[in-house]
Amino acid sequence: MRTFLCSAILFDLDGVLVDSTRSVSRQWRQWAGEHGIDPEKVLAIAHGVRTIEVVQGLAPHLDLEAEVRRIERREAEDTDGVAVMPGAADLVRSIPDGRWCVVTSGTRLLATARLRLGGLPMPGVLVTADDVTNGKPDPEPYLKGAELLGVKPAECLVIEDAPAGIRAAHAGGMKVIALASTYPVSELQEADTVVRSLKSVAISAAAGTLEVRVAGEEMEAAR
Repeated sequence: MRTFLCSAILFDLDGVLVDSTRSVSRQWRQWAGEHGIDPEKVLAIAHGVRTIEVVQGLAPHLDLEAEVRRIERREAEDTDGVAVMPGAADLVRSIPDGRWCVVTSGTRLLATARLRLGGLPMPGVLVTADDVTNGKPDPEPYLKGAELLGVKPAECLVIEDAPAGIRAAHAGGMKVIALASTYPVSELQEADTVVRSLKSVAISAAAGTLEVRVAGEEMEAAR
């Protein structure tokens, strides 16, 4: 068992609280086909980063804002196969109000659609692509989340599923539990700990501190 002590927990959304990988892949493949781009090249960089940065990196000649709106709207409407990750609902409900938030690379439109679809509690703090200038792997999104929660970055624990998010959290001075849902364990080794399921994570609160225990399927990352 591994234990982390923190003041707040910051969750990524897609691939952590909500299983949306198939929807994301479908929509990016469709977009790639429409613009004559190799879909594998798109999918290699699309998970865990903002849509605007993917489009800017692969098709900077397009109207970025229009493309982002189109892609995010399609994703919000594509609910086939989208579901709550096992253990996610119980985990967030075990955390006191004001001690957790969601930090996502999706827009607010997409994030709220995903949370409502999954019947998950709407967090008091929700940091989206609309709220930052620089997306993951830049630390700005997670630092924004810590600021809005009123917690020092070093007192935060992040739960992520993508290398870009792990790097963003570490750049902000936060510990990271990685969930091997979107990427294989071999690509998540920068995290402090890797788990296969949120059911391996238990949280309790006492005297203003959150105790996060990782057991069962825990796999230590090479750090």
